[in-house]
Amino acid sequence: MDHQPPPFFKRGPAPLARLFFYVTLSLVLIVIDARFHTLDLARQSLSLITDPLQRAAQMPAALLVQARAYLSSVARLQEENFRMKREQLDNAANLTRTEQLERENARLRRLLELREREHPSGVVAQILHAVRDPYTQRIVVDKGQMATVTAGQPVIDDVGVIGQVTRVFPFAAEITLLTDKDQSIPVQVVRNGLRSIAFGLGDGQLELRFMPANADINNGDLIVTSGLDGVFPRGLPVARVTHIERNASYAFPRIFCKPLAGVENYNEVMVLAVREPVAIPEELRTPRPSAGGKSGKKKRPKRG
Repeated sequence: MDHQPPPFFKRGPAPLARLFFYVTLSLVLIVIDARFHTLDLARQSLSLITDPLQRAAQMPAALLVQARAYLSSVARLQEENFRMKREQLDNAANLTRTEQLERENARLRRLLELREREHPSGVVAQILHAVRDPYTQRIVVDKGQMATVTAGQPVIDDVGVIGQVTRVFPFAAEITLLTDKDQSIPVQVVRNGLRSIAFGLGDGQLELRFMPANADINNGDLIVTSGLDGVFPRGLPVARVTHIERNASYAFPRIFCKPLAGVENYNEVMVLAVREPVAIPEELRTPRPSAGGKSGKKKRPKRG
């Protein structure tokens, strides 16, 4: 009887058969999962185990990135701190000179009894809509008599002058824009203080009229309110000169300006409070008596 030793390794199915079996099983599982979503629960369960492992594997790289960002931010902050200290030292003299000039200006104003610069106040209003009139440029805001808005108040935005209140209702007000053809405002040139009056043209532009032909005004000059009308505070930005037409056949040049404020951008505006009238000194309101007495006639000498 022939006895053979048992094989050292047990042989299973052939490799090709196992490959075919696993490929078929994979395809079946893929089709079942895509059709019935049966492996979502198993996938979620496995993610509870693999997610911490993935985070742990990514932690060294994340720590390296954070350390690099921290070191770069520290270096940048140190550089900015050094630059700011240097700028502070460079500007120390200018700051000291500015403070000194402000104190001297305040002392001179007290000595000359001049009024301090006005700080305008008012109410913020939301623009509701534009007036449906193609020949006028007006807007309507949501503040009226109930918000102490009155006709004649100036209106500004965050850049400059918008216009003026022309009609007031209990809960709304109508504002005529600077570019309206019936609107005008006294202005002056910042560069040289030259005074003029800006008129609206009705097409989004302003015009400085009645200026002499040799007026010192150039393209790009900034135009601000002069405050001579007693309505608009002095120094509010109005427009900038864009085009000048000088013609020898006309006595006055045509000076066109573009408004600085968003007269066509309907957002929020501020309606400024009415300026208080300037108090007239008592010595100017009462007439001075003449040198010859109340009647102003000289007394005749008596005859002996």
